[in-house]
This record gives sequence, C-alpha cells and structure tokens, in this order.
Amino acid sequence: MAASGSGDDVVIIKKYANRRLYDTESSSYITLERLAEMVRQKRQFKVIDAKSGDDITRQVLAQIIMDEEARGSEMLPINFLRQLIGMYGGQMQSMVPHYLEASLEAFQRNQSQFRDVFAGALASNPFAEMARRNMELFQAAAGGAKGAAAAAKPEPTARDEEVARLKAELADLQAKVEKLAR
Repeated sequence: MAASGSGDDVVIIKKYANRRLYDTESSSYITLERLAEMVRQKRQFKVIDAKSGDDITRQVLAQIIMDEEARGSEMLPINFLRQLIGMYGGQMQSMVPHYLEASLEAFQRNQSQFRDVFAGALASNPFAEMARRNMELFQAAAGGAKGAAAAAKPEPTARDEEVARLKAELADLQAKVEKLAR
C-alpha cells in the first residue's frame, strides 16, 4: 500500500533481515537497482526496517550511492568525501545538509544551461556563476547562523575562525571551478 505524503504517493519499502527489499505497492521483492531507478523517476519512497519499524531510507540511499561508486560511476571526488567526513561533529555540521541540498537544486535548475555549454552552444561561463551562487548561499547560511548566535550570546572567536576558514575553502573551490571552466 502507498502512503500519502504532501499529496504525493509515497511507496513503502520494507527491508527484511535477509537484506531483501519488499515493495508494498507492487507486492514484490525489488533490488537496490530498482530503488535507484525509482529515484531517477522521481518516485517517492520510504524504506522501513521490517522488524523494528525504523525509517532507514537514508542508509539505503547511501548504500545505493556506495554501490554506484563501486561500479565505477564515480561522482564523489576523494577530497570532497574527506572534507565531508571532516565536517561531522563540527560547528557547521547542521548547516552542511541544507547547503548541499540548495547547491544541488541550483545545479539541477541550471542543467540545461550546462548541456548547452558542453554542446558548444554558449560562450558564457556557467561554472563561475554557479560557484558565485554557491558562495552566496553559504554566506547567507553562515550569516543566519551568526545572527541567531549573536541574539543568544556573544559569538565565540573559534566560530569566527571556523567560518573564515570555510569561506576561504569555498573561495579556493570557486577559483578552481573558474579555472576549470576556462
């Protein structure tokens, strides 16, 4: 059975101890490859541990990414993965998911422009523009966190240093993207 969420049908997938995935909509067992296809088709699903009832969608999606990477569809650079791991437990950890989500949404909105560039149809530099937008998103997010912290108590200097370090890293990444786009 499909459950409703925000007006869209959300398919419930049950994961059993034997690692099998059961699609309650089609009443059949499916594979991680089928779940990946559902993601590409923009189908909404929720993966539930059949025994505990816990929502394990995040772990299953991470497993799909790991499987894709292992098959040679490498999309996540090693340096990015290291930086991401390094942010776990840091002061900015809570902001990273929102920043990454906004960055990917911006990238998806600009996909047709990127296709045109790769086809040679545009002479502009969309990579530099995307890097600039990403920097603006990060600065806005950092500014919102800074404003909330200032309202609660004076901001510690360690946070200032961390924000400055992250801004410098983003500026460096922006420069690398601009250099690659040339």
